[in-house]
Amino acid sequence: MLTPEQARDRAADIVARARAAGADAADAVFAADAALDVSVRLGALEDVGRSESEELGLRVFVGRRSASVSTSDLSGDAMARAVERAVAMAREAPEDRWAGLAPAERLLRGAPPQLDLDDGGEVAPETLRAAALEAEEAARAVPGVTNSEGGGASASRMVMALATSHGFAAGYAATGYSVSASVVAGEGADMQRDYAHHGARLRRLLDSPAAIGTLAGERAVARLHPGRLASGGMPVVFDPRVGSSLVGHLVAAIAGSAITRRTSFLLDRLGERVMAEGIRVEDDPHRPHGLRSRPFDGEGLAVSPTAIVADGVLETWLLESAAARQLGLEPTGHAARGTGGAPGVSTSNLYMVAGRVPVETLIGDIADGVYVTELIGSGVNPVTGDYSRGAAGFRIVGGRIAEPVAEFTVAGNLKEMFLAMTPANDLEFRYGVNVPTLRIDGMTVASG
Repeated sequence: MLTPEQARDRAADIVARARAAGADAADAVFAADAALDVSVRLGALEDVGRSESEELGLRVFVGRRSASVSTSDLSGDAMARAVERAVAMAREAPEDRWAGLAPAERLLRGAPPQLDLDDGGEVAPETLRAAALEAEEAARAVPGVTNSEGGGASASRMVMALATSHGFAAGYAATGYSVSASVVAGEGADMQRDYAHHGARLRRLLDSPAAIGTLAGERAVARLHPGRLASGGMPVVFDPRVGSSLVGHLVAAIAGSAITRRTSFLLDRLGERVMAEGIRVEDDPHRPHGLRSRPFDGEGLAVSPTAIVADGVLETWLLESAAARQLGLEPTGHAARGTGGAPGVSTSNLYMVAGRVPVETLIGDIADGVYVTELIGSGVNPVTGDYSRGAAGFRIVGGRIAEPVAEFTVAGNLKEMFLAMTPANDLEFRYGVNVPTLRIDGMTVASG
């Protein structure tokens, strides 16, 4: 695999070729990835998967017209053909008054920040197999577990580089490791499955396979013999595993494309209270060894920690350059792109700041409610904010988590849900999007 410096030079080379071929401006992304995945089931090796890829994406501008091409053939002749094709396509494309590279004055200058994303490790298949077996064995050892859907372990490394014709060229590398287990508890008509998974940029930060497996087994057993909920309005408490999806709906609603197309339930709400008082949602691209940390965005802009919601007030849209121009604003450093097409937007290490109360206090005054550990389906209207999803979890009775329940629906409207949200103090950074346990009063629950 190329080094970040070599990848940077590859991207810069095709940009220079595009300029020489008649493009007024250009940018290019080089992406390489190598991954090794091992899966086991019932104590035996099931599969070993290897993948390697290298791809280069080029975007060119001729006046206000643009076109994009990508190629995995990195030979000189293939690169020349890609440049020729991109320039020819751009000349025939319709004009787009908002298209263009990011503002030159906003580009990252100097060396990219060091975020400790790459431990340079190479893991043998035998090592991954041992980790997968250990996770599955620990899960199957939990009393009540009756079958296994398997254990898995993976290791990967990626190199990404970006170059533009107006002065930016940089690259970086990142490793990734994961271990998972999925098992079944119970027998006959009363069987339940669950899983546990952990991923980390650095191998030394990965949870032990035994701990991951044990958690998977305990989760599956805890779901046995589910009952049904009575329908009606009640407090709903979201486990962090599923509560992060609520913040995902917030992000989708404030993306530049949703605002410019006027397809957001938070349209015209910038600077207004959209979440409960005291709630803060932040995005931190500089978090050391974060799963989504990055030294620059998909247009070469410098990135920095951003408060998206502060004290419940929406502080910013998420804008790449085209949407920013259309709205008369500045790009926010959230551009994201692959090797094909124009940039979109994404957050990096997104999280909701922990609240002040422990989970026990958060649910302590709930006489009758539900603790949600699984969400099913995608019944969310991005324009109105109407929300309705299938769910499973546990009853809350007298302030305590009680028996498992399944086959019910939780419904509301995201605008009202955000304003009724209360976070606990149990935030942990385990995923790309992290939230503490969340309580929302007044939701509608319907039993299936």
